[in-house]
Amino acid sequence: MRKIDECLFVAGQIRPEDMPAFAAQGMRMIVNNRPDDEELGQPSHAEIEAAAAAAGIACRHIPVAGGFSADQVAAMGEALGAANGPVLAFCRSGTRSTFLWALTRAQAGEEAVEIMRKAAEAGYDLTPIAPYLTRAG
Repeated sequence: MRKIDECLFVAGQIRPEDMPAFAAQGMRMIVNNRPDDEELGQPSHAEIEAAAAAAGIACRHIPVAGGFSADQVAAMGEALGAANGPVLAFCRSGTRSTFLWALTRAQAGEEAVEIMRKAAEAGYDLTPIAPYLTRAG
């Protein structure tokens, strides 16, 4: 688990049995950015969601494959805004979750250089999406 900013942590694949530890760490929401059946042996979103609910953690499914849509960016922004505390977003490696967070922050008006700095400090390179991080307007 890597801290991106005061609200978001990202990780690679998590498991249902991890939820009590995430609850103990104060996570208020889990955001699953993996499509179901992306990889053999991956827990389904239903399994993650049930374990999160049992641990008192909200859960959202915003699957990303092959690029990022405006709807996915909006859904991530809504999830982060609704979390009422720290969020753990996950995918296979944490990269898609970090990219989606970055696009959400850019849309909210955060400076691209600041977004890229935060991601780099957590070990993620946003160069592939850097042109999309420039503030509009």
